[in-house]
Amino acid sequence: MYVKSLSLKGFKSFASATHLQLEPGITCIVGPNGSGKSNVVDALAWVMGEQGAKSLRGGKMEDVIFAGTSGRPPLGRAEVTMTIDNSDGALPIEYTEVTISRTMFRTGGSEYAINGTGCRLLDIQELLSDSGIGREMHVIVGQGQLDAVLRATPEERRGFVEEAAGVLKHRKRKERALRKLETMEGNLRRVQDLTSEIRRQLGPLGRQAETARRAGVVQAEARDARLRLLADDLVQMTTSFEADVADERAQIEAREAAEAELVAVRARLAEAEAKAEALRTTHAEAQERWFTLSSLRDRLTATGSLAAERVRLLSEPEPEDTSRGRDPETLLEQAKAVRADEAALAAEIEDARTALADAVRGREEAERAAKEEQDRLTRQVRAAADRREGLAKLAGKVAAARSRIEAGEAELGRLQTSAERARAGAEEAQREFAVLEAGVADEEEGEEGLDAAYEEAAAAVEAARAVVEEAQEAERAAEADRAHAAARREALAMGLARADGAEVLLERGVEGVLGRIAQFVTVATGRETAVAAALGRAADGLAVSSLAEGGAALRSLSGGEAGAASLLVAGETPPSTGTRPAAESLAADAVWALDVVTCDAGLRPAVEHLLAGVLLVEDLDAALDVHAAHPDVTAVTRAGDVVAPGLLHGGGQSQPSLIEVEAAVEEASAAEREAEARRDQARFALASGRATLETLEEAEEAALADLHASDARLAGVAEQLGRLASQARSAKAEADRITASAEAVRTGIEENRARLAELEQRHADAAAAAGEDDAEPSTEERDRLAEAAAACRAAETEARLRLRSREERIRSLTGRAEGLENAARQERAARAQAEERRRHRQAQVALAREVQEGAEKAARLVGRSVDIALARRDEAAAARTGLEEELTGTRSTVESLTARVRDLTDSVHRDEIARAEQRLRIDALRARAVEELGIDHDVLVEEFGPHRRIPEITPELITARMEEEARERAAARVAAAAARENGSDTFDASEEGGDSSSTERSTEAAEGAEDAAAPETDGTPAEKGRRTPSLPPLTPVPDEEGAPFVREQQEKRLRKAERDLARLGRINPLALEEFAALEERHTFLTEQTDDLKRSRDDLLDIVKEVDARVEQAFADAFADTAREFEGVFGRLFPGGEGRLTLTDPSDMLTTGIEVEARPPGKKIKRLSLLSGGERSLTAVALLVAIFKARPSPFYIMDEVEAALDDTNLGRLLTIFEELRDSSQLIVITHQKRTMEVADALYGVTMRGDGITTVVSQRVDQPA
Repeated sequence: MYVKSLSLKGFKSFASATHLQLEPGITCIVGPNGSGKSNVVDALAWVMGEQGAKSLRGGKMEDVIFAGTSGRPPLGRAEVTMTIDNSDGALPIEYTEVTISRTMFRTGGSEYAINGTGCRLLDIQELLSDSGIGREMHVIVGQGQLDAVLRATPEERRGFVEEAAGVLKHRKRKERALRKLETMEGNLRRVQDLTSEIRRQLGPLGRQAETARRAGVVQAEARDARLRLLADDLVQMTTSFEADVADERAQIEAREAAEAELVAVRARLAEAEAKAEALRTTHAEAQERWFTLSSLRDRLTATGSLAAERVRLLSEPEPEDTSRGRDPETLLEQAKAVRADEAALAAEIEDARTALADAVRGREEAERAAKEEQDRLTRQVRAAADRREGLAKLAGKVAAARSRIEAGEAELGRLQTSAERARAGAEEAQREFAVLEAGVADEEEGEEGLDAAYEEAAAAVEAARAVVEEAQEAERAAEADRAHAAARREALAMGLARADGAEVLLERGVEGVLGRIAQFVTVATGRETAVAAALGRAADGLAVSSLAEGGAALRSLSGGEAGAASLLVAGETPPSTGTRPAAESLAADAVWALDVVTCDAGLRPAVEHLLAGVLLVEDLDAALDVHAAHPDVTAVTRAGDVVAPGLLHGGGQSQPSLIEVEAAVEEASAAEREAEARRDQARFALASGRATLETLEEAEEAALADLHASDARLAGVAEQLGRLASQARSAKAEADRITASAEAVRTGIEENRARLAELEQRHADAAAAAGEDDAEPSTEERDRLAEAAAACRAAETEARLRLRSREERIRSLTGRAEGLENAARQERAARAQAEERRRHRQAQVALAREVQEGAEKAARLVGRSVDIALARRDEAAAARTGLEEELTGTRSTVESLTARVRDLTDSVHRDEIARAEQRLRIDALRARAVEELGIDHDVLVEEFGPHRRIPEITPELITARMEEEARERAAARVAAAAARENGSDTFDASEEGGDSSSTERSTEAAEGAEDAAAPETDGTPAEKGRRTPSLPPLTPVPDEEGAPFVREQQEKRLRKAERDLARLGRINPLALEEFAALEERHTFLTEQTDDLKRSRDDLLDIVKEVDARVEQAFADAFADTAREFEGVFGRLFPGGEGRLTLTDPSDMLTTGIEVEARPPGKKIKRLSLLSGGERSLTAVALLVAIFKARPSPFYIMDEVEAALDDTNLGRLLTIFEELRDSSQLIVITHQKRTMEVADALYGVTMRGDGITTVVSQRVDQPA
């Protein structure tokens, strides 16, 4: 995979359409400064999705569009197209060529496309990230980015590695998943709140629906059973008396026998339970003993295996020591022989030196004699010449020699002064170097203080961030509580609008209706249920201004199915119901109902009348005690149980009254306000924490700036130290040069003085010999002395050669003797160490064998103990299992006998009551037939007597009629609810990040909550008869049809019907359709909640999977990058050392990366103390290490080698050539050597019109 081509049109300085056909390998883009080379890099970054205008060297994104020149107008859009060769399938797309294009319009619009098909920016980023090209663009190394890489924080360096490893997109996906999860949590809480509220209302409404459904069947069954039992009672009451007495005795005897059997079985059960407890203890002890022994056996077995393995390893023969050499004694004998040869040669050297000294003396004497003779002849010859030339010319030479001597002495003085000045400069530079070097220690101490200050500031920032996060969490929790309370308040408020007669009156706006009583009555907290039970129907009723208007309101409800309504008349003052009992006669926690209620002044008399004589107590026992002491007082418990004169009311929880709902609404509103206060307080704390965090971050930045300034000072000091050292070396070299020149001048002066003495002597000789004979002197003596001197020099040379040859021989012998002695010593030490190792291995083998034998023996003993413990454990388990089975059977027997005794006792009690009241009941039954059932007793016996067969009453028929009527009423109510819904506001799903479907679900839930508040009746027979559909006729049937009369069946039938009626309580005629609608909404919300929970679990699994994948990928990528960094750094800095370290190796998900670099010859590791070139090379080493560890298809480098010298440039180019094998390199450069390694060159130039043009040249590399 590589970039095949790049097309630019209207991008920055590329006004005209420009096409660059790129090649694999290294492509260099060259050109003068300002010609637009870096615009090519910007184009590549831009087309790959760069979003930062500053990264593109602009102020805003529109700056990438050609802005126009003096001769060409600006363009309206910029377009860049990059074609990638994907023949190797590196990109996860089924195309061998992938074209990515990006277009931006000056109006602000932007378009992306892949192979001509429009796409999103995210699609391009994820497509490229699979090949290691992330949105952080680490493959593009622009100008100044090298230093930015070094200045990056450890976490930012981690981002480079993550991007190269291709895990950055997983982190982004994790962040998106967490954001979705947070939004989902809010939606889930809202849906759960609505579901909980609907579920709370669904129970009472379901019971009401079931009551309404069963009411018709139960009433028909009850009426028919009651008629037939009444008739049977009238016929058989007298004859049944004796049968009842006999049956009672039999039942008493059966109960006594069952009780005796129950006592015996319970005794057996207690004995068996004691045995079972003992067996459980025994089994637990045996189990624990088996576990302990098994663990011990396993450990002993493992110890024996380890010891055996150690015996095997130590018993293996030790490999032969191939490094062992010759015998030490032999080596010492050879050394002694060498020493003897050395002594003999030393004696020969002394003789040679004596001979050399004699030869030197002879040569010197011969040469001196020859020289004296030569000087004498020369003086004679010169004297003659001088005499011929003239004494005047010789005198001129003497004067010239004296002038040269004086000039040399002056030059010598000047050079001596310069040398002293140079030495003084060197000493001054040395002193400054020493002073500055001493100051470096102080700077480094200050550096440690700055490090500590920065770390302290960073810790304070982290603490402030923790405070801010805590405040944010508190704000989110308070907002969640507020939303929960608001949802509960809204749901409860929906429950206030109940579809009964009172709601109809409110909707119609009937004159004189003031509103619901719950709006005018306030009850002390905790007493709402009790006061609502005391008020009865009035708690859900309306307040009217007068009795006449109340009557008119009731008349408006009659004749339809609007339901009933309770009306409380304001201003009416009923007569007093009596006085209160003395306070001391009441319980301490009892309180009068009127004392906990406050209401409107107009309703106060009516409320006082309703609550007169009503006492609020804690529980039912207290209420019964109050009623026993004061029969005229009505006692009501907190749970709503009522104990009134002649009336008990209570039991299970029913639908809450409007007063309770109103109180719950107030409670939810208070909770909402309290949550809002906590949220505002958390926001204030968050604002304060953020301000503190900003201050601390500024302090941290200041500390970091001080640290960087200190680093810069240290770098300056290091540079100054280098400069002073260079000055000292230069000054010393200059002093040495001047001293050498002075020595040369001094030598010249000496030579001139000798010449002057010679000239003066010649002048004196010439003057003395003036007039003597100028004949030539004889040279025989000079020739003889010269031959003698030559012979002496030859003898000296021969002696010197003999001495040098013997010295070379003795030096070679000396080194050889010492080497033999050292080898002997080393051989002896090696043999002693080998013997010591052999003895140590033998001792270890013996010890390991002892451990092995002991462990195996102990394991065998413990194994037998384990078998015994296992057998005992199994025995205890078997005994325990058998006893537990026996216990199960005994408990079952006890339960069945207890139930039997209870049934027999109930039957006996019923018979006793029946016998005592039987005679009275005969007369009462006749009156009851007339008063309650409206039938004469003769007709009752004739038509419903035991001789008549019983017709079948089909519940299906009654239920079908009820459901048909319920569907008709539901259709009417749905139409009315739809009309109300169109005029009301619905839940705004956008606040919780939901969609329109969640809005519809919430609206449906609100409708369900509204429908749940339905009018109820108290379930009296008359009302039940009016509220149920017409029943099938219960007329006598022929004898061959129906079932025969069986009293027990009819009694059970009647008791069941009565129990059902008692359980049904008040009946809501609209409950069937309301329950169906609410149940449907509840089911829908429950399914949505389950879907949200599953989605949340899926997201959490994705987050865990992403974390594991990121951690593993980063660990592998870091290990590879660290390994490559050490190798690349060593190549760029031969002899240097560089490595990468983790700031927190224990947390691979958040740890940062630190860079340590030590160039050769330096002890510093701080990156800030490196020179500019060293910093650039270190950054290049880090990037190249990332490139090698996780290669990308291509890299773009913009003048990364600009700060490098020739040597370092050569090393970097070697790295480039290695990268060329696996990746494509696009390099912006000014360096000729970089151009030499390129496979293709692109020249970028800009004419006077300010538009960039491009020329290309393919370079053929030598084979």
